[in-house]
Amino acid sequence: MDTANRVNLLNLDREGLIAYCEGLGEKRFRAIQLLRWIHRHCEGDIENMTDLAKSFRAKLLNECEIRAPKPIWDKLSSDGTRKWLFDVGNGNAVETVFIPEDDRGTLCISTQAGCAMGCLFCSTGKQGFNRNLTAAEIIGQLWYAEKTLRADAGVTDPADRIISNVVLMGMGEPLQNLDNVIVALKLMLDDNGYGLSRRRVTVSTCGLTLQMDKLAQAVPVALAVSLHAPTDELRDMIMPINRKHPLEDLMAACKRYLQHAPRDYITFEYIMLGSVNDQLIHAKQLVKLVRGVSCKFNLIPFNPFPDSDLKKPDVKDVKAFQDYLMGQGIRREAMILMLLAVNWQVTLKTKHVEQNDWLSKKLEQRFWLRQNNPGRHYGSF
Repeated sequence: MDTANRVNLLNLDREGLIAYCEGLGEKRFRAIQLLRWIHRHCEGDIENMTDLAKSFRAKLLNECEIRAPKPIWDKLSSDGTRKWLFDVGNGNAVETVFIPEDDRGTLCISTQAGCAMGCLFCSTGKQGFNRNLTAAEIIGQLWYAEKTLRADAGVTDPADRIISNVVLMGMGEPLQNLDNVIVALKLMLDDNGYGLSRRRVTVSTCGLTLQMDKLAQAVPVALAVSLHAPTDELRDMIMPINRKHPLEDLMAACKRYLQHAPRDYITFEYIMLGSVNDQLIHAKQLVKLVRGVSCKFNLIPFNPFPDSDLKKPDVKDVKAFQDYLMGQGIRREAMILMLLAVNWQVTLKTKHVEQNDWLSKKLEQRFWLRQNNPGRHYGSF
């Protein structure tokens, strides 16, 4: 069969594989076998799926393929952080980042080529929107990364997963590509696929309220909301999507989501823009805004990029902001600050447990090169 007409099996979740196999005249259990081979074993060659009947393999070889995006480049930093740029066709490329830690391995993946949200602080938004990624291109980032990392580590047992957490915080607004994101999420959570816990998969959104409700009904994973401002007036300026989904609607959607969420809180991401949203008055407004919503905050000092016309916040302002939130009962054990050092294009991540040891006692420190898109941030891992 012509390559253009082949079915890419990475586009199909459990239900899709069952329907496809039944269409070939095969039993349902064949779909589960395929699911295990493709996503648990990260196998890309149908010929190697040795417990499939030869006749079934022949059908698959004639009609199907397992095709993930191909990397344009693959960069490894000294601390083990790994970054891929994947080709998704027509001159488009997306980023994927793996961040290793002692107790987890987190993969940050993209869901769109470009982004239509136009957030003031994001360099991806300056590039404009090109298209949604297919389910295969979304899950293919995880498939390729897990397969590659296992091979490099000499891991042969599929139970020994390298990637334990996935965050949809790369390029694009995931909830604008909800149908394909749901297929990918189902594969991540499937016990015959990657077997990830709902608590270990996080979707980040600018706050598309209707889609948040749909996600809660379909695949209620952990949720991170890009908040970035405590008032509609300020958020309208920073994030144009707020004009369609104002803060009152967003807070109500967060409360609804919590009824289905795997965690008892929503994560609010808050990028701190120098002299824009980083003053004590903004912290006070923020606490008032989220009252009644169980939450934690990730404070992310802005990393300037060319032509952004924005500046990074003063360290004293960040500390005062953090201290006020902590003093108001915001979960300090979850307070994560991403300090982006522009001149060296290096990211330092610190996690705090004591209110008064800001930057002096660092439980975690990681550095990785940010050689592209210095205005991007990857949320919390």
